[in-house]
Amino acid sequence: MRRHRPTLVGATMALFAGVAIASSPAAATPCTNLQSLQLQYTTINSATDNTTGTFVAPGAPPTTITGLPPFCRITATLTPSSDSSIKIEVWLPESGWNGRFLGTGGGGFQGVITYSELASGLKAGFAATNSDLGTGSAGCNPLFCGSNGNMGNPLAIQFGDPASPTVGLFGHPERIKDFGYRAIHLMTLRGKEIVNAFYRQRSNKAYFAGCSTGGQNALMEAQRFPDDYDGILAGAAAFNRTHLHMAGLAGWQNTHASPGRLIQPGQMTLINQAVLKQCAGRDDGLGTDQFLTDPRDCRFDPKVLLCSGGKVPPACLTADQVTTMQKYYAGTFDAHGRLVNPGSERGNETDNVLALGLAFQQQLPEPAFDGLFYWVFGPSFGYPASQTNYANFDFHRDIDTVDDRLAGVLNATSTDLGEFREHGGKLIMYHGWADTLIPSQSSINYFNALVGSEGRGFQQAGFFPGGGNPALRRTQNYARLFMVPGMYHCSGGPGPNTFDALTPLVNWVENGVAPETIVATKFVADTPPAIQMTRPLCLFPKVAKYDGSGSTSIAANFTCVVHDDEFNQKPAPQYGP
Repeated sequence: MRRHRPTLVGATMALFAGVAIASSPAAATPCTNLQSLQLQYTTINSATDNTTGTFVAPGAPPTTITGLPPFCRITATLTPSSDSSIKIEVWLPESGWNGRFLGTGGGGFQGVITYSELASGLKAGFAATNSDLGTGSAGCNPLFCGSNGNMGNPLAIQFGDPASPTVGLFGHPERIKDFGYRAIHLMTLRGKEIVNAFYRQRSNKAYFAGCSTGGQNALMEAQRFPDDYDGILAGAAAFNRTHLHMAGLAGWQNTHASPGRLIQPGQMTLINQAVLKQCAGRDDGLGTDQFLTDPRDCRFDPKVLLCSGGKVPPACLTADQVTTMQKYYAGTFDAHGRLVNPGSERGNETDNVLALGLAFQQQLPEPAFDGLFYWVFGPSFGYPASQTNYANFDFHRDIDTVDDRLAGVLNATSTDLGEFREHGGKLIMYHGWADTLIPSQSSINYFNALVGSEGRGFQQAGFFPGGGNPALRRTQNYARLFMVPGMYHCSGGPGPNTFDALTPLVNWVENGVAPETIVATKFVADTPPAIQMTRPLCLFPKVAKYDGSGSTSIAANFTCVVHDDEFNQKPAPQYGP
C-alpha cells in the first residue's frame, strides 16, 4: 500500500499526468537576477538554477526527487505583518513552460514546503509554487503541529516542544490569519509576479490544486479571493476546520472513556470484513468489491460482532468496543444533541496506522491535530488539571469559545461563490468514500450547500431525474464533485485511488468541456505499473454501475447512473454546511 503522506493529508495521486505541455521560448531573464527582485512584503532569499535533474528535499531523512527538468528555484519570505514569516518557493521551468501558473497545497498545519507538489507541477510544465503557511517559524510539524512534536515515525510522539504551535501560535493572531487564508493568497500574488519577471510575460491561466488542508486552501481561495485562480481543485477539504478538529478530539475522548473502549489490533479489519459482507453490492457496486460504492446505503451495526458463545477479543467486540464503533459512525454532537461534524462512513475501517484512522489516532497520548485548541486556550490545554484540556473539553461552553476565536479565520464555509463563477472560474471537488480522517459526507454537504445557494427560488437541493433540478444544473456549470469509492484520506485505500483530476479541470477552463467522469486506477499493491482495476469516478450524485458484461476490472464496462437519493448527515446550521 502506498504510504500516506504525513498531512491532514497531502494532495493525491498523479494529478498532473495528462496536462498538455505547450513549448515556450527559453526564459528571457537569468534566474540569478531574480535575487534582487523587489516585491511587496517579500524578501527573495535565493534564486538558483537546478540543472542536475534531481532535488534533495530537506527532512528526516532527506528525500531525493529525480526526473526533474532544468528549473529556476526561488525561495522567499513574506512578512505581511510584523509577526509573520511565510516561506514560499516558486519552481520555474527553464524551457517547455506550458504558460500556466500552479498554486499547490499541503496538509496538517503545514509548516514545511511540500516539495513533491512542486516537483509534480514542474514535470508537467507548470510554473509551480508552495508555501509553509507561515507556521514553519513556530516549529510546526507537518502532521500534528500540536504538542505532539516531531514525527519521523508516526507513533513516535514527543511532547513538550516549547517552539511548537501549541505554544508558538497562542497569542499570535497574525500567524493564525496567515495559516487560515493570507499565506496562500500572498503566495499566489508574489508567485505570479515572479513568473512575470522570469518569463517577461504573464501566465495564460492559473490553477490551484490541494487536498486536505490544501483543499481548505482551495475553497478559501474561491471564497475570499475569487480572481486568484481560473480553476481550482479541492480534495477532501478540511474546510470546516474548527468542527473537524472538535470531531478528532471527541473521537479520542470516545476511545479513552475507559480502558475497555480501545479497539485492539486486528479488530478494525474484522469490522471491515463484516461491513463488506453485509453491504457490498447493495449500493450499485459489485458484491466482490473490497470497498463500498456509496456507503450511505450501509446500515451495519457493530453489535452483530458482540462477543458470545465463548468468543473473546480480538475475534469479536466487547460491549464497550461496540459503543466505541457506534459513536465512531454516529458523529460528533454538542451538549444539546446537535450534530457538530458528521461521523465516519462504514467501509473505512483499517488496521493500517499509516492511513491515519481510528487504529492510529486512538494510540496517541492526546488527540491528533489538537494544536488548534492550544491556539485558543494556551499551553494549559495540555495539562489534565487545567479547567479546559483535551480530556475534559466541554461540548457546550468550549465550542463557542473556539468558534468565536477561530471560525472566522479558519473555516472556509461560505457558499457564496458568485464572483468566482462570474469571472468564469471552475471548481472540481473530490473526496474518498473511505476517508479515515475527514468524513466523506463533509464534501457532499458543502456541494449540496452550493446547490442550495444557487437554488434561491428553486426546489430544495437534491437530484430529480424526472426533469432535473435547475439549481443543481446551475451549480454544475462551475462546480462539480466526484466521490471516490474505497479511497482513504487523499490517497490509498482498497478502491481505485489514483487519478488525474487536474487535466479535466484544465480542459474545462480552457476548452469548455465539463468532466462527466474521471477514470481512476487501482494498482496492484498500490504500486505502478501493474493495474488491478480501473473504474469511472462519476459526477455526483451519480455512481458507477456495472453494465453486466465484460471484465469488472475495466472502467469502460461501467456506466454512471442516478443513485437513489441517500440521507447525508448534515451539521446543525450554526456548525456549518
